[in-house]
Amino acid sequence: MMNLMKQAAIAAVALVVAAGAAGAQSVVKVDGSSTVYPVTEAVAEEFQKENNGTQVTVGISGTGGGFKKFVRGEIDISDASRPILAKEMEEAKANGIEYIELPVAFDALTVVVNPKADWVDHLSIEELKKVWGPDSKIKNWKDVRSGFPDKPLTLYGPGTDSGTFDYFTEAINGKSKASRSDFTASEDDNVLVKGVANDVGALGYFGYAYYAENKGRLKAVPVVGKGGKPVAPSEKTVVDASYEPLSRPIFIYVNKKALERPEVRKFVEFYLKEVPDLAADVKYVPLPASAYSAGMQRVQAGKTGSAFGGHPEVGLHIDELFKRELKS
Repeated sequence: MMNLMKQAAIAAVALVVAAGAAGAQSVVKVDGSSTVYPVTEAVAEEFQKENNGTQVTVGISGTGGGFKKFVRGEIDISDASRPILAKEMEEAKANGIEYIELPVAFDALTVVVNPKADWVDHLSIEELKKVWGPDSKIKNWKDVRSGFPDKPLTLYGPGTDSGTFDYFTEAINGKSKASRSDFTASEDDNVLVKGVANDVGALGYFGYAYYAENKGRLKAVPVVGKGGKPVAPSEKTVVDASYEPLSRPIFIYVNKKALERPEVRKFVEFYLKEVPDLAADVKYVPLPASAYSAGMQRVQAGKTGSAFGGHPEVGLHIDELFKRELKS
């Protein structure tokens, strides 16, 4: 897999190139989640090899940032690491934007520390809440758990426009966006990777692909959930639902009207056909084949709406994704 930092730079350049080439090429505009970015960028690269008359631009403004553009009709597809929220659904409706919700893979949201932090072999949900809760004042590892060293604790996490931020705060603190604010925040996960990799006392979290790309610079922390035992993030623990509550689906949302353009429809159908292999390549967990067939049926039928209640939903198993009724 291409280095994610290089990919982000290429995406930024692609936006500029596309602006100049728009007169000669068809353009498909995608923006949103940095977590979903590696998957969508991989699909876009393969698509453009076969369709050199179409330029696919992939931006990273965070899930919330992508949805802001999406509900105004500024982009064709929104990458999202959480379901669309109620307020975003309302804004889309007010602007006449209908959307097709397509889960594309599962992610293990990964808690990381510096490899030299040899005192950390696991953390519990309660300890993560103790650290990240909105009222937390903890700034030293010794205050996280008895026996931890007297070392400064520095925190790195996604910005407030990130779907990863929304999901993590819901899963750990019980309420979306409920978090302490005194941490280094960025919508670009590469910034967080660099921060943790260069700071012995660091604790951070982001999508699994960014950890997998940087295993030599980071250490994943097993999490103790309801099962009572530390569980590390992996394809196996996502599939068997033992890595909870930090396993989650990731999505693309497609503007229904944009699908009337042949290049957008072709790209979305290509995405659903190729994403099982490409998601695995970038270390996410592909959905069952039946899920992608169901997604293709949604596209072909123009079936709009969301299967979620307008908020990040914690603990959803892979098999449940396409069993729910869509609601506008």
